[in-house]
Amino acid sequence: MFETLKPRPADSILTLMQTFKDDPRPNKLDLGVGVYKDATGLTPVMRAVKAAEKTLWETQDTKVYTGLAGDPAFSDAMIALVLDGAVPRDNVAAVATPGGTGAVRQAFELVRMARPEARVFVSDPTWPNHISILNYLNMDVVRYRYFDEDSRGVNFSGMMEDLADAKAGDVILLHGCCHNPTGANLNATEWKSVVDLLLKTGAVPMIDIAYQGFGDGLEEDAAATRLVASSVPECIIAASCSKNFGIYRERTGLLMAVSQHSAARKLHQETLAFLNRQNYSFPPDHGARVVTMILNDDTLRADWMAELEEVRNNMLGLRSQLARELQRLSGSDRFGYIAQHRGMFSRLGTTPEKVEEMRAKNGIYMVSDSRMNIAGLNAETVPVLAKAIIDAGI
Repeated sequence: MFETLKPRPADSILTLMQTFKDDPRPNKLDLGVGVYKDATGLTPVMRAVKAAEKTLWETQDTKVYTGLAGDPAFSDAMIALVLDGAVPRDNVAAVATPGGTGAVRQAFELVRMARPEARVFVSDPTWPNHISILNYLNMDVVRYRYFDEDSRGVNFSGMMEDLADAKAGDVILLHGCCHNPTGANLNATEWKSVVDLLLKTGAVPMIDIAYQGFGDGLEEDAAATRLVASSVPECIIAASCSKNFGIYRERTGLLMAVSQHSAARKLHQETLAFLNRQNYSFPPDHGARVVTMILNDDTLRADWMAELEEVRNNMLGLRSQLARELQRLSGSDRFGYIAQHRGMFSRLGTTPEKVEEMRAKNGIYMVSDSRMNIAGLNAETVPVLAKAIIDAGI
């Protein structure tokens, strides 16, 4: 049997991680992996997470299954965090998932079950695993223009022109905030235009919100998701706790199916639970329970929000420092977009050859499409990166 298996294409980010590990240079710089790092290069456990885990260890008296949908209290807490009453709670079906990736995978499974012929419109570029999962499920993918290589902003006119081809029953995948891999985001006016287009075409929006709190703030980063959810007949939302709670390895996410008709919730909830059962049965609980404890305790929540603001402001500070240093070295403001982007990532919009040149000459590692993780920098390494970018002629 197994002799029929064929090698699969290597994951570019995982390959990059290994290459970085094998590089003996002491001053190498990892800007490829999508995790937050502090100034020392550590991805710390957040204070509120530590406190909640301590309480959990002291008080938890069973490890029995929670249920196919996970702990209902986790769903309630996350729905409140993401939607904050934008739609009635009774209109939202939800299940816990193994990370945001699990939520995305289950969302695509839901689409395939409900409408096998659906086309899924994805931004060009998008998170590579979106495409990988859709291809594995043999679903029809349509790319829409998103990133403008010249301005390093959003090609909004191209995006809207491409999305106008969507039809009722198609799905339009949108990034709720902090677009991965570009860092370029829609503004409030553009989001309203997207909602108008969704209402006109009848396409169903699916929002992947993996970085709430990393961009302009917890409330600000959720504004677009809330607008969409409250405006269209149906939508799908995949949320992740990996970044904003720093619990990457706990694999904690939530999938939501939102309808303007509360009568539909029962069927949607049963369907989501069925999908969980077919995949991994009961979702992991540790991370979900920690998140629930934090969000439902005023003291823990306040400390978590304060530390999350520290993380966000650190990334904004690094963006501003890098943009200023590049302006100083280049004598132009062509890198100003870096300060305007939001989240962990920015895309330089250069060639794989120049990315490879920076790796070979300077030990700077980023994804070949020039996506760099701003959180991989600190005040001392920003000038190193800026000089390498200028020396490479970017």
